[in-house]
Amino acid sequence: MKVCLLNDSFPPVIDGVVNVLQNYAKYLMSEHNSQVIVGTPEYPGADYTQYDYPVVPYQSFDTSAITSGYRTGNPFSEEAVAKLADFAPDIIHSHCPASATIIARLLREQTESPIVFTYHTKYDIDIARFTRNKLATREGIKLMVKNIEACDDIWVVSRGAGESLKALGFEGDYTVMNNGVDFARGRVAQEDVARVTADYDLPEGVPVYLFVGRMMTYKGLPIILDALKILIDAGRDFRMVFIGKGPDKELLEDKARELGLMGGEGPDRCIFTGPIYDRDALRAWNTRGDLFLFPSTFDTNGLVVREAAACGLASVLIDGSCAAEGITDGRNGFIIQENAESLAAKLMEISGDLSYLHEVGQHAMDEIYLSWKDCVAVAYDRYQVILEAKQAGRLPEKRKLPEDYLLSFTARSMEEQERGRRIRKELFHDFRETATGMMENIQETRENVEHWWDRVSEEIQKEIKIKTTKLPLD
Repeated sequence: MKVCLLNDSFPPVIDGVVNVLQNYAKYLMSEHNSQVIVGTPEYPGADYTQYDYPVVPYQSFDTSAITSGYRTGNPFSEEAVAKLADFAPDIIHSHCPASATIIARLLREQTESPIVFTYHTKYDIDIARFTRNKLATREGIKLMVKNIEACDDIWVVSRGAGESLKALGFEGDYTVMNNGVDFARGRVAQEDVARVTADYDLPEGVPVYLFVGRMMTYKGLPIILDALKILIDAGRDFRMVFIGKGPDKELLEDKARELGLMGGEGPDRCIFTGPIYDRDALRAWNTRGDLFLFPSTFDTNGLVVREAAACGLASVLIDGSCAAEGITDGRNGFIIQENAESLAAKLMEISGDLSYLHEVGQHAMDEIYLSWKDCVAVAYDRYQVILEAKQAGRLPEKRKLPEDYLLSFTARSMEEQERGRRIRKELFHDFRETATGMMENIQETRENVEHWWDRVSEEIQKEIKIKTTKLPLD
C-alpha cells in the first residue's frame, strides 16, 4: 500500500502529532511493507533527506511569534501537489485540519484516492488563541469543520474527542482510533534512573510527582500548583517535576515562587527541568516518579499518560476527561474533580503508601498500555476496509462544494502567480547575465582600443622623433 501522510508540523518541530505521524510511517513500512511519503510546511534549514521515506516540504510563513513556534503552510502549491500525486498514493491521511487537509483535498482531485482525517486535539482552543476575536474564532471553526467533513473517513483518538468534534458542529460518523506509545513496556534499570536524575534533589521515601508536556496553563497546571500549596500548608513533603517547555513556562515558574514552592529558604519542592528529548531519559523519569499528575481537560488522548503507564506509573486524571477513558479509580489510576482542592485531597489520601501507588502503576502497565506497532496494525486494517469500499463503490462520494472549486481556482491562480514570478526571475537573471556580458564586452573593447591607441601613439611619437632628427640644422 502507498500512503501519503500530511501534517502541519514536522521536525525540527516536535509535538504529539509529529510523534504520531513518525510512528505511522515507521510501522507502516516495517510491519506492512507499505511505501510512505510525507507532505509538510517547510522549515528553513531543516534536513529532509535523513528519513527513510521522501518528504515534500512546501512554502511556509513564519508565524512562530503568534503560534507558539509553528510556521503556517501555504497549501496552494501545485508543485507540491504534483510531487505527491506522482507518488500515486492509495490512501491520503491528514493529521491536521488546516493546510494539510487542503493539500489532501487538492491531491484527491488528481488521484481520486480517499482521504482519512484524524482529529487529534481541540483545535478550536488553538484557533481562539490565534485569532483572539469571537467572530474570527467562530468563522475559523466553521471552516475547520467543513474541511474535516470533506474527508472520506474521520478518525478520533478517543470517544471524548469525537464528542468534542460533534459539539463544534461536525455532522457525520467517526471511528475511534487509539494512538500508541513508543516506550517499551517495563521499568528502567535503577542505575540508569540514578544517572538521569542525579543532579536533582529527590530524597528517598519522599513522593515524586511528575508532569511531562507543553507548559500551557490550559492543561490544568495552575491546579497542580494550587494543590501543592495546600500540601505544603498541611506539612506534607514532596517533589514536583515539570518536564517540557511552552509559552506559559515563565508564568508557572513565577507562580511556583509566589506560592513558596521554589526559590525560598527550604528545598525546592517544584523542579522545572525544561524539555527532554531523549526518550530513554524520559523513560527513566517515568520510572523514578511515584504519580503522574495530568489534570487536563484539553487533551483528547493524553499520550503521556500511556507513556507513564508503560513504565508502571499511574496517573491522576480529571473525571470525564478524554485522558481518563479506560481508567478505574484506585485500580489503574486515580480520578479527581477539576479543582485544586480535589487534587490535594487525593494526594494526601494516597501518597502515604508508595507501594500502593506502585501497585496501581503496575495495573496501568498491564491494562492501558498500547504499543504503536499494535495501533498502526489496526489503522492499516481500516485502510484496507476503506479501499475495499471504494473499489466496490460503497464509499460515499463527497459532494463537490463551492469551496472545492475555490480551492482549485486558488491553487491554479497562485501557481500562475508563482510561475509568473519564476519567469520574471529568469528574465531578470537572463537580462542581468546579458547586461553583465555586454559590460564585460564594452570593457574589453575599451581596453583593446586603449591598447591600440597606446601602440599607435607610440609609433607616431617614434616617427616624429625620426623625422625631426633628419631635418637640416639650418
